[in-house]
Amino acid sequence: MRQEQGVASLVQQQRGLITAKILSKLLLEDLAHCGCKIYGKNLAEKTVLLAELKLLPDSLFYEMFDQRIEFTVTGDIVNNQYVPLTYQVTGHKYSFYGRCSVIRKVCGVDLYLSKSYTGILNDTVRQRFSVSIKQLLKTLP
Repeated sequence: MRQEQGVASLVQQQRGLITAKILSKLLLEDLAHCGCKIYGKNLAEKTVLLAELKLLPDSLFYEMFDQRIEFTVTGDIVNNQYVPLTYQVTGHKYSFYGRCSVIRKVCGVDLYLSKSYTGILNDTVRQRFSVSIKQLLKTLP
C-alpha cells in the first residue's frame, strides 16, 4: 500500500488552517524537481535500481475540481535483470512509495507500471502519478 511521508514537515511553517489551496501550492513547489526510482530485488534480496525517472517539464499541475496534483515522470531503464517490485517518488520534503508491478491484478500492488515499462535496457519509461489533496488534508492534525 502506498505510504506518504513529509506532509507534516511541508506544512510546519504555515500558520492557521491548512486548506486545499495552501497544501496544493506547497506540494507544487516541493514536487517541482521530483523524481521516481523503480526497484527490484536480486537473489540475495538486496534492492537493485531498475529505472530512474525525472519530472517531465510542464506536466506538474493542480486539478482544482478533483483536488489532486498530477504529474508525469520519464527516464530510462538502467537494469533489466530483475522484476520491478517497488517505487519511490521523492520531492524536496514530501515523498511516497509503495509496491509496483507490470502485471495487472497482482494483489497488494498500488501502482501498475504503464505499458511504456518494457523491461528492455535503455528504453524510455513514462509514468503518470496523482496525489490526492483531500486525502493528505485528512492526515494533518
